[in-house]
Amino acid sequence: MYTQVKDLDALKETIKKIALLNAVSHDGKAQSKPVIGKLLAERPDLRSIVKEIVSLVDEIVLEVNSMSIEEQIRALKALWPEALAKERARERAEERVLPPLPNVEKYGRVVTRFAPNPDCVLHLGSARAIILSHEYARMYNGRFILRFEDTDPRLKRSSLQFMDLIRKDLEWLGCTPDEEYIQSDRIEIYYEYAEKLLKDGHAYICTCKPEDFRRRVVAGEPCACRNLPPEEHMRRWEAMLGGVYSEGEAVMRIKTDLKHPNPAIREWPAFRIIDTKRYSHPRVGSKYRVWPLYNFACGIDDHLMGITHIIRGKEHLTNQERQKYLYRYLGWEYPEAIHYGRLKIEGASLSKSKILRGIREGLYSGWDDPRLATFLALKRRGIKPEAIRRLILEIGPRPADITVSWDNLYAYNRKIIDPIADRFFFVWNPIKLVVRNINARDALIIRIPLHPDHPDKGSRLFHIKPVNGVVNFLITSRDAEQLKSGSIIRLMELFNVVIEGIHGDYVAASFHSEPYSEAKKIGAQLIHWLPEDEGIKCDVIMPDNSVISGLVEESFRIVQPDRIVQFERFGFVRVERINEKATVIFAHK
Repeated sequence: MYTQVKDLDALKETIKKIALLNAVSHDGKAQSKPVIGKLLAERPDLRSIVKEIVSLVDEIVLEVNSMSIEEQIRALKALWPEALAKERARERAEERVLPPLPNVEKYGRVVTRFAPNPDCVLHLGSARAIILSHEYARMYNGRFILRFEDTDPRLKRSSLQFMDLIRKDLEWLGCTPDEEYIQSDRIEIYYEYAEKLLKDGHAYICTCKPEDFRRRVVAGEPCACRNLPPEEHMRRWEAMLGGVYSEGEAVMRIKTDLKHPNPAIREWPAFRIIDTKRYSHPRVGSKYRVWPLYNFACGIDDHLMGITHIIRGKEHLTNQERQKYLYRYLGWEYPEAIHYGRLKIEGASLSKSKILRGIREGLYSGWDDPRLATFLALKRRGIKPEAIRRLILEIGPRPADITVSWDNLYAYNRKIIDPIADRFFFVWNPIKLVVRNINARDALIIRIPLHPDHPDKGSRLFHIKPVNGVVNFLITSRDAEQLKSGSIIRLMELFNVVIEGIHGDYVAASFHSEPYSEAKKIGAQLIHWLPEDEGIKCDVIMPDNSVISGLVEESFRIVQPDRIVQFERFGFVRVERINEKATVIFAHK
């Protein structure tokens, strides 16, 4: 096989290097086609025998993909550190740049906004509006506004707690606003424009029964209220404000084209009455009983606050058409609007109503429950805000719907935390490994760097004292299940042992050799370990809120809460607390 290939070993080495680089750039999974493309670019002399090369590439890609991403990075650092450094530099250089905003030259200063309803905490679905709006404002040296849209005390009840949590989320994301507004402070402003529209004949107070109005608007016919004189509508408006009408008995509507092809745009509602005794507002109590609906308050504020570019989901296209009537009547020019597609995260619920119901019913332990995709939960798990930013910039404001996986986010996060996360051994569901024939009279002091790339960060110390040539270790039961009698394994950073037998509650082995080169030569499996008499009890809270229990090495006591570390061969975790027992939250592999 491969009879036409000269210097086969050198070729295999080149393919493995390319496959490893491809793997670490794609969340640990290399693909044969790009590896072949890169190989032929480096070795054009192979084009004539490409069919023979394909099977060799497939074999090596399969081998590389059987490694964990940590093992892939470790191999690259050991064998081709220059190539890894070059690849990382290329990735940084290619960081996604947002497309330019339209018609920037028309405006003296770019102003964007994020306008949440403070009826729940923020989640990953909010990231696109926040980060794109903030990034564009910074890109053009403009202004980024936070506007709380809290004008629905009945259906979307706002909360002072949620306002505070949203502010903290924006600060955590690095998207601190330049200005903040709260719409419940601006009710008198909305009243002023409502009265102007009523007096000018562009709006009216409708007292029709809802079912009668719907029938007429679908048919494209005016209701009985529409063509009454402005004076009558102002009288009705004063009656709304004065409590003459009850909730549901009167609505202010904006006049539109009754034959508009989209019935949802016809005669849209601008103000309604709220029963303030039943639905008191958390900030202004029962001060107002007539409240603006979304399109009116939002449309007015976008103009008055000088918003030049609105960046939002394409589900707001209908709202834009509604608001344009408002702008036409008031003589305003509508801002630039960029509408992006829907963003879905595989396996994550981005429904605020479901989150609120889950909290209310006790399904979730809190807003930072690891099963949620809230920013609080992501922060608790050790997801860095920069990883979220990079993901959103990669997606950009494209109009197509897109579904991303958690692995997409994890890949960005891994690149940020891997260079800085200290390493530790964590043995879950431990089982004893008894190693004989260790030829050492004195205790062995093993020093393992906290980080393989940064020896200056210090080391972890292990004290191993053989008794009559025997040392008892703990290894994870999953590793124990995969061992076979006669096989040789490498205890990481220690020595090589040969397995003699697998028994019910322990594994028997004997010392084989010390050099790592011996293990590498035979392709021995690397296994992490702990001395039997050492270790801190540790619970790992997983993304599904299950708990994996085990022991973490004694050196772990130096770690401060909120730090992100790597449990070798297990994954990255964020430290929640360390007392008699440690508790950490799993981030990802």
